[in-house]
Amino acid sequence: MPVTESKARLPATISNQSTRQRLWPLWLLAVVALLAVIILGLWSWQQWHNTQAMQQSINNLQQQTGQLERQYGQSGNQYSQRLQALENKLASQRELIATQQRQIDHNARELLEAGNRTRTDWLLAEAEYLLRIANQRLIIEKDIRGALAALRSADEVLHETDDIGVYPVREQLAREIMKLKGLTDVDRTGLYLTLEAAIESIQQLTESALASDRLASTLAQSGDDSSTATAADSRWWMDAWNHARETLGRVVVVRHMDEPVKPMLSPEQSVYLRLNLQLMLEEAELAVLRGHQEMYSSSLARASQAINTWYDSTNPKIIALSDTLEELASRNIDPELPDISESLQLLKSRLAGRLNNDGSQSDSSSGPDTTAQEDDS
Repeated sequence: MPVTESKARLPATISNQSTRQRLWPLWLLAVVALLAVIILGLWSWQQWHNTQAMQQSINNLQQQTGQLERQYGQSGNQYSQRLQALENKLASQRELIATQQRQIDHNARELLEAGNRTRTDWLLAEAEYLLRIANQRLIIEKDIRGALAALRSADEVLHETDDIGVYPVREQLAREIMKLKGLTDVDRTGLYLTLEAAIESIQQLTESALASDRLASTLAQSGDDSSTATAADSRWWMDAWNHARETLGRVVVVRHMDEPVKPMLSPEQSVYLRLNLQLMLEEAELAVLRGHQEMYSSSLARASQAINTWYDSTNPKIIALSDTLEELASRNIDPELPDISESLQLLKSRLAGRLNNDGSQSDSSSGPDTTAQEDDS
């Protein structure tokens, strides 16, 4: 076999150019796929970012919506409260207007009735008012003088009337006036002021008014008398005696055993004693204002006992204070008061009788007119 024929049977060689022509579509597809993946990733990231932003916006909107709902709820509550307050105020105004209307109607009726009243009716009403004042003065204030003046004024007013039906009232008034005249009026103002003066006198007491100081002053006075007697003999003897007396006075204390020994009070105890006496007299003042005889007498008795026990009975201020308390203790601040309400009850009965008579007269006067109208019809 020839050489040329064997070479012709060998496979043909592939060139590099044809290989490159076959691979470039693959590279193109890879680049396109890579670009598609990148674009898809960018789009996905953009969508995720938009989703997060949208979610944040939704959350903000929900918060704002909740705040608006709360604000609207508070505003609604405030508006409802204001509306309720206005309704309550309107109801109170209506009630006030209704009350004023009723008062106006009542005043109109009173004026209409007042036009039909006579001078006697007015005088009887004035007398009734004075009797009420008298009972109030006597029962509540225990003012005998004021109650007596009110009863006399009521009797004078009844004297001016032309109603013969007030005779029993005036008769009872005369009895009640006589009862009040027989009572001793209690000057509560004067008693209170006297007790105030006694309290001021106690506040001005000093340590020299105590009974223990009286003993020391007595001893000093006796020593002075002795020294004065010896001074008549000679001057030197008086000086020697004074010197010896001062020396012995620091060591020896002479007490008269025939007199009761009273304990000495310290300055603090003296102040406490004065405060206790003031408290007793203030309690007596309260009893005067209330008309409590037992508390009044007990307070004055305890104050007098304390003064006699602890203070010097020869001191001028103590003598004046003791006499004042003794005089005050003899007063009766709660006398037995009579009953003066019967005259008021009689006058009320007379007023009721006059009203009934006026009503029956008005009814009887209107009767013939109505019958006449019926006959005419």
